Amino acid sequence: MKPFRERNPVIIGVIGIAVIALMMLGAFRADRLPIIGSGDTYYANFAEIGALKDGNEVRVAGVSVGKVRGIELDGNKVRVTFKIDKGTELGLETGADIRVRTLLGAEYLALTPKGDGTLPKGATIPMERTTPPYDVVQAFSDLSRTTDQIDVPQLSDALDTLAEVSSQTPEEFRGAIQGVSDLSRNLAARDDQINTLLVNLKKVSGVLNSRNDELVTLFKDSDVLFSAISERRDSIHRLLVSTQSISTQLRGLVKDTRADLKPALDQLDVVTSMLRKNEASLDEALRVYPAFTRVFSNALGTGPWFDIYLGGLTSASGLGEQLADALKGATP
Repeated sequence: MKPFRERNPVIIGVIGIAVIALMMLGAFRADRLPIIGSGDTYYANFAEIGALKDGNEVRVAGVSVGKVRGIELDGNKVRVTFKIDKGTELGLETGADIRVRTLLGAEYLALTPKGDGTLPKGATIPMERTTPPYDVVQAFSDLSRTTDQIDVPQLSDALDTLAEVSSQTPEEFRGAIQGVSDLSRNLAARDDQINTLLVNLKKVSGVLNSRNDELVTLFKDSDVLFSAISERRDSIHRLLVSTQSISTQLRGLVKDTRADLKPALDQLDVVTSMLRKNEASLDEALRVYPAFTRVFSNALGTGPWFDIYLGGLTSASGLGEQLADALKGATP
């Protein structure tokens, strides 16, 4: 077998990236995998499903037991795929309804266990045992019974009155009603986001409640800080005024001494330029100076000075005394 280190690293890298990608995909879709994902899959046929969508809850007697996993059109009916937890008992005559979960229009799939035996895995609940969220036939049947009880003359008078009121309604009022209608539609479309927001607000309120003592201490410390700042307001004011005065005086000083500072700065620039030009020589002198001083001191020095003897000079000439006086004057 070919050693691992001798294999093509590019192929190994591609295979490694593919394996990591598959593992990440499996982690995000673990609940849908046939082995890892738990639960049994069933199907239900509906005449219509309203606002039901993939991911909505599946409940039995108000208890969440699974999720809707797919919705597809199958001829003149809608086929809903859902998965429920293992151990959920469903009879052979189990029915399914689509019900409203919140006031904003969110829906869920409600199962009604019924009948003897156990509904086989992968079974389909037919349309005869399912109820859509809005039954058009039943609605028209109820409408026919209701219209028979309507007082036509009274309804006519009511419509005439409504027409008169509507004709006198300001444009702003109609716009307000339209705005309320748009707001209700937006709220219904964002039910999941609002639910998440409320859950997060509950968590935040819980955290704040658990940190009540720390918050009280923080507010007390803040009150002490603000009180100290208020007490030192005059001192801070004087400090700011003094700082402003100093800056004004410094500005005046710079303005008054600008003529004197310019020649000094020019001379300083000349000196620094000369030092910069002789930088290499200065570095070399500083490097050899300690060695030279040590050797010269060992040869001629008897203390913190140098002894020099000059022979052949007569005292008559006076040169020896002058040199001696000069050297004495230069001795530290």
